[in-house]
Amino acid sequence: MKNFINTIQDIWKIEELRNKILLTLGLMVVYRLAAQVPLPGIDPTQLSGIANKTQDGLLGLLNAFTGGAFARASVMALGIMPYISASIVVQLMGIAVPYLQKLQKEGESGRKKINQITRWLTIAILLIQAPAYIVSLPSLGIPESAFLLGHGPLFYFSSILLLTTGTVFAMWLGEKITDKGIGNGISLLIMIGIIARFPASFMQEFTSKMNQSNGGLIMILIEIVIWFVVIFLSVLLVTAVRKIQVQYARRTVAGNIQDAAGARQYIPLKLNSSGVMPIIFAQALMFVPGLLASSDNNTIKSIGIAFTDMFGLWYNILFAVLIIIFSYFYTAITIPTNKMADDLKRGGGFVPGVRPGKDTADFLDTILSRITLPGSIFLALLAILPAIITQAGVQPGWAIFYGGTSLLIMVGVAIDTLQQINAHLLNRHYDGLMKAGSKRKVSY
Repeated sequence: MKNFINTIQDIWKIEELRNKILLTLGLMVVYRLAAQVPLPGIDPTQLSGIANKTQDGLLGLLNAFTGGAFARASVMALGIMPYISASIVVQLMGIAVPYLQKLQKEGESGRKKINQITRWLTIAILLIQAPAYIVSLPSLGIPESAFLLGHGPLFYFSSILLLTTGTVFAMWLGEKITDKGIGNGISLLIMIGIIARFPASFMQEFTSKMNQSNGGLIMILIEIVIWFVVIFLSVLLVTAVRKIQVQYARRTVAGNIQDAAGARQYIPLKLNSSGVMPIIFAQALMFVPGLLASSDNNTIKSIGIAFTDMFGLWYNILFAVLIIIFSYFYTAITIPTNKMADDLKRGGGFVPGVRPGKDTADFLDTILSRITLPGSIFLALLAILPAIITQAGVQPGWAIFYGGTSLLIMVGVAIDTLQQINAHLLNRHYDGLMKAGSKRKVSY
């Protein structure tokens, strides 16, 4: 505890780091305040219907990502998710579109152009999602009396404009945090939205256990212990790597022999190279079977209903299979083993016992395929863990924090932010926050 307090004091001593953290916290507060502002023309006291429908299931997950703004019919109801969708589309298009491939190779200037394309695509997605959200409000449980301005053109135009502006404002906040603050701004906004629902979800579970004689305080303590174990396993999944040993040939420059011994002597291949993207892709596809529930055919309708229950058996079986498939797919398109092998060859490096070039690329691809299998299975188990936990009597709102996208995002963003803070501390020769970042002697 003493070391932790000393580290906090060290963080406060570094003016640049202190200002970055304060700016990040301030912009996140602005985002959360904006999420409390309801759309003009909607009575916020009559939103209990939509709140009930977003307690669990896919709508509950979407509501969790927006920090409850979706259920409040807020100007931030769509949150940052349209930007995430646009980023995924642009990333996938980069595989097939030559223009985007060219931009990816142009460095910083290409990245700026890709970001601009992503922003415009975000607005295009908003022009579809915002009207769909407004039209669906009555079916989500908002009574007619809640629409103070009725359903006229003025209400639709102003609401669509404000929802679009809200997401663009959130996108701007995220980019400002990334540029001027600490951590990845977009990821932090998603994380703060998820954490915002944590106290209410925990209190709901606490009340359920204490009032309904479902185990009382003992069960709460057991659930907390299990939760910490799941977090620990999630950290292992996010940080686990397979180190591929690499050797570098000696180089002679101006008559002097230089050894690359100071460079990293291994290639780190992550156990879960795809992060949470397989879960996001799988959840996007899981909306499709649910459309069958509106069919007139009873057999097809029953199948559709089975796949709309987020905590049901068949939903989670298909969900897990899709996650494993998308883990391989996303890893294959984002980890360029051929480029890694070429870069290694040009740098004078090689994997012991493997020929440089194509043989090295095949070797890396084989290793990556082998470690992706246990990583994808572990990821799938974490994704369906909330459904398993609910079978033990845990409330759905609290169960979401036991796995899936919510937990992995929180763990991943927390680790990334701590690593950035750690880097600032180590650059100033302070002890780091993380064990791997303890203070090192610097020779001049």
